[in-house]
Amino acid sequence: MKLTDNVLRSFRVAKVFRENTDKINCFDFSPNGETLISSSDDDSIVLYDCQEGKPKRTLYSKKYGVDLIRYTHAANTVVYSSNKIDDTIRYLSLHDNKYIRYFHGHSKRVVALCMSPVDDTFMSSSLDKTIRLWDLRSPNCQGPFATFKMQYERTCEWTGLKFSNDGKLMLVSTNGGMVRLIDAFKGAVLQTFGGYNNHKGISLEASFTPDSQFVMIGSEDGKVHVWNAESGLKVAVLDGKHTGPVSCLQFNPKFMTFASACSNMAFWLPTIDD
Repeated sequence: MKLTDNVLRSFRVAKVFRENTDKINCFDFSPNGETLISSSDDDSIVLYDCQEGKPKRTLYSKKYGVDLIRYTHAANTVVYSSNKIDDTIRYLSLHDNKYIRYFHGHSKRVVALCMSPVDDTFMSSSLDKTIRLWDLRSPNCQGPFATFKMQYERTCEWTGLKFSNDGKLMLVSTNGGMVRLIDAFKGAVLQTFGGYNNHKGISLEASFTPDSQFVMIGSEDGKVHVWNAESGLKVAVLDGKHTGPVSCLQFNPKFMTFASACSNMAFWLPTIDD
């Protein structure tokens, strides 16, 4: 099945999971699309089976908290940031629930964490105003980066940055009611997507579909908005039946499904064949 406007309009929530007692702050699909892992403000890490559509396992990080969880390329391992006690990034084996390595360096809360798609390096950025490059095989930072400013926003702050799978586009999410699509090489704004509710200045995750053809974001009122990236036209507004703001939203990299989360986790499937 190919992703088209009609297929996207047909997506409905297939299952809702209520494993968490507080907001889900992040989730990530495994590279093969078979599992999803989430982190929550209730200090839990929940592992879901995407093919069977059910939770598999729950782990806890009660002392340090857990945020910004990301799969690495090795099976059953993740990195995540802490939201209590310190600002260390932790490398965890899910197999035996043991830490493999700690990455010390940030002096304030880590607000972004991203694995390289091709190797064992990852990047982090923090409220300490540094961006750091790390390698999973070494506890030492491989290099911080200088800062630069792009003068686009006057009314809101950037809260997220994502590259499309082909590397040509960047998606900048904000704590206002807009998402910017940017040329990754020239920095030019190609599209501005708006018309979704975010009056409280919440950090909402925007995402590309795997083919980079569509852009998606959740909203304060529990709905999911979808645009055509090339034309800039809104394709769909989907009702996620969420009880709070949709803070996390990602499309599965391999299968025709996506997930959205507030304090509940929703799995979506298309209802037509195109």
